[in-house]
Amino acid sequence: MHQTLRLTLATATAAALTGGLLTFTATTATAADSTVVAKADFNGDGRGDVAFSADSAYVGGKKEAGQLVVLYGSASGVTSTNRITVSQNTTGTPGTAETGDRFGIDTAFADFNGDGYDDIAVGSPGEDVGGDTDGGGLAILWGSASGITGKGVTVADPAPSAHDYWGQNLAAGDFDGDGKADLAVGTNIATVHVFKGGFSATGTAGGHYTIKPPIMGSDAGGPLNLTAGDVNGDSRTDLVVDGYEYQTDYGWNTNYYIPGSSSGLAMANIRQLKPGVITAIGDIDQDGFGDIVSGAYWNATTGDGTAIPDSANGGKVWVTYGTVDGPGTATGITQNTGNVPGTAEGNDYFGHELDLGDIDGDGYLDLVIGVAGENIGTAANTGTVTVLYGTASGLDTVSGAQSFAQSSPGVPGSDEDNDYFGMDVKLDDLTGDGKADLVVGSAENAGNGAVTYLPSNGTKITTSGSRTISPSTAGVSTTGSPYFGANFAD
Repeated sequence: MHQTLRLTLATATAAALTGGLLTFTATTATAADSTVVAKADFNGDGRGDVAFSADSAYVGGKKEAGQLVVLYGSASGVTSTNRITVSQNTTGTPGTAETGDRFGIDTAFADFNGDGYDDIAVGSPGEDVGGDTDGGGLAILWGSASGITGKGVTVADPAPSAHDYWGQNLAAGDFDGDGKADLAVGTNIATVHVFKGGFSATGTAGGHYTIKPPIMGSDAGGPLNLTAGDVNGDSRTDLVVDGYEYQTDYGWNTNYYIPGSSSGLAMANIRQLKPGVITAIGDIDQDGFGDIVSGAYWNATTGDGTAIPDSANGGKVWVTYGTVDGPGTATGITQNTGNVPGTAEGNDYFGHELDLGDIDGDGYLDLVIGVAGENIGTAANTGTVTVLYGTASGLDTVSGAQSFAQSSPGVPGSDEDNDYFGMDVKLDDLTGDGKADLVVGSAENAGNGAVTYLPSNGTKITTSGSRTISPSTAGVSTTGSPYFGANFAD
């Protein structure tokens, strides 16, 4: 996560940043996605689980110490009772809850120790380490038959004097194809650290190396996001690194594709992609290659009227289809494309968040898009989410699309100013029926946040059985603005 760009949703629209971008509170973490998107299963029961942050939460009176919430899947989906809430004050969790730690700001799941249960890597980039202010911390919390219990280990920073914000970006995948989950870690400089799989009970990895994509570091804050997935279908995970390029005077946002190889991520074969801070990777058209979906959610010009390349009024989603040689043709989607719900307007933030999953079980991945800045009636920034369904020819923008707001019949809540419904989105099979359900994060109630569950009925997302999970029912204090549900682990 890009710490210097991390603003609260309530003030995001007021800040024009490098390259004319406007930023939100949340980012999307990434997991060991392949051509079939992985689901987190921390307790091994075969149902997907949802982990997300409340990284601005007070813990023990400490402002922005941060918490992680895990909702376990069940036959009836997710609830506030079948969950665990973890902070650095939880027994077994490394560290101590302190002001500004931001525990949970980014997460990545995978089975890091090979015991059959997914684990979760959790960053706390604001952690002070000794005399190093904001040096950052990183922990792996182990999965088990009981799920995440808080028991975990520290992943030590191998170069603490070279950067700050250790653990601000995370992505997990098998970059060398050896069958073990690796972990990529970002900081406030361009260098990305990669730990080879086979993590021990003490947090020791199977090896370590670094890569340095051509993005700005230091003052620009290093990577904005790391996303893992198999784009070229070789059974090795590739990495997409988002950041600001330094080849032009503007420092535009861009993505770089770095393929996996038998020796790990291969910088020699790096390729530049379309922009978009939030990215997901999965095989939409079932051709055996992972497709890259990125959300360029900013407006078409900067504050001084300078045109931003490859952007659109109100935001654009770029779909870059995978091939045996890596990324192929890119297609842009806006709210003016075909019958995509809504109308492209400034500050809609179309594509601010997105995720892939198979809602209808037809084998083609579907896409959910957060439109967190959408205005409805007199409610400003109330937000919506859009669902586009996958086909053999890619995403269908002509028929069958769905749109949900808190004013949609059956969706809990109502349209209010600055709810930012769609602040984060997640598709996962939470009931174990083989169909992906939808969970939506919002900044409900002045940044308290909420998570809304909308299940699949086997053919589409439905509001029947929907429910809202709030911080007060999940052990998270509403002092300040915890942003409960701001960032789902993917």
